[in-house]
Amino acid sequence: MRIVSLIPSATEILFAVGAGDDVVGVTFECDHPAEARERRVVSTSAMPEGLTPKEIDDFVAAAMTAGEDLYRLDAGALTDLDADLVVTQDLCAVCAIDVDTVDEALRHLGCRAEVATVDPHTLDDVLASVTEIGRSTGRTEQAATLVASLEARLATVAEQVDGRPRPRVLVLEWTDPPFAPGHWIPEMVTRAGGEPTLGVAGTKSTRITWEQAVDSAPDLVVCAPCGYDLDGAATLAEDVRHRFPGVPVWAVDADGHFARPGPRLVDGVEVLAGILHPEAVEPSPYARRV
Repeated sequence: MRIVSLIPSATEILFAVGAGDDVVGVTFECDHPAEARERRVVSTSAMPEGLTPKEIDDFVAAAMTAGEDLYRLDAGALTDLDADLVVTQDLCAVCAIDVDTVDEALRHLGCRAEVATVDPHTLDDVLASVTEIGRSTGRTEQAATLVASLEARLATVAEQVDGRPRPRVLVLEWTDPPFAPGHWIPEMVTRAGGEPTLGVAGTKSTRITWEQAVDSAPDLVVCAPCGYDLDGAATLAEDVRHRFPGVPVWAVDADGHFARPGPRLVDGVEVLAGILHPEAVEPSPYARRV
């Protein structure tokens, strides 16, 4: 089987279930595992490099209003790779190329590849997408083993934090303007032994004001800006720390452990548990107090 992955989380899942050798095409963002960088890039960003968070938000908003794509699909690469399976998403037009764009390109090229679309909104949905990708690639048993291991790790965290005080946690998915978390992130906070102050599990992240953020009265703030690694998140966390005097502000590897709906979300739950309950859960090197 020849597989093209058009979303980084799917690339991670494909490698995790043992289908990495079949992956022939990826996006410019597919950087985990490292072997993914060796595959041909078929999707790139239309966004200029070096923008600030505010400039990124303005660019995205303008593109959405104009109905323009934020990603460029290399149709020539799709033709050359002669894929049997294309894995894409129908979750967020800001996160990856839109599934309708993929379908149109395949029809235009006369490509008969099967298209597997993942659309997770919760942690359970993410685990289900692992199962589905395993089925699509003939790795059903490997996917089941992976899901079982992830569920076991979540169960371990639940045992470690059970009965402990539950801090109020504000997670910022973006900082300029601020966004409250959505999808699986509020659930990650809950599973890690905290209570999210803003954001509803299974729904989209929402733009908020700084007044709303402060009035939510968090015991601690976690800066997890979509697309930023730990160092980048720490820089942005420094910029917002003054808004929460006396409240601990933490930065995390948002790109690796929070934004991508793949196996490493469980790492993110463990990271959060280490922040919230360091007496019970080993603190992670992928979190930094600023």
